[in-house]
Amino acid sequence: MADSMMYSEEMFVFLTPDATETFMTPPELLEKLKEVLTAYDGVLPPELQKMTSAEAQAKYLLETHCEFETAPGESVQWYAVRLEK
Repeated sequence: MADSMMYSEEMFVFLTPDATETFMTPPELLEKLKEVLTAYDGVLPPELQKMTSAEAQAKYLLETHCEFETAPGESVQWYAVRLEK
């Protein structure tokens, strides 16, 4: 049986196009994704257009994706990481 800790997402690493890595908690990442979506000036993918708030869009991205294209050829990425104590 798999250890439930394998599915725990207590920390994420957020990567920007300039190769900056930032460790974030899930609430911090949610806020960052809302900022990214608010600043985005392109056409959102159809599944995000259906959602009425940046909060819902950010939560959807957090739960279902690990990358969002912010400009042609540039994207932000996020991955769940496990930090050992």
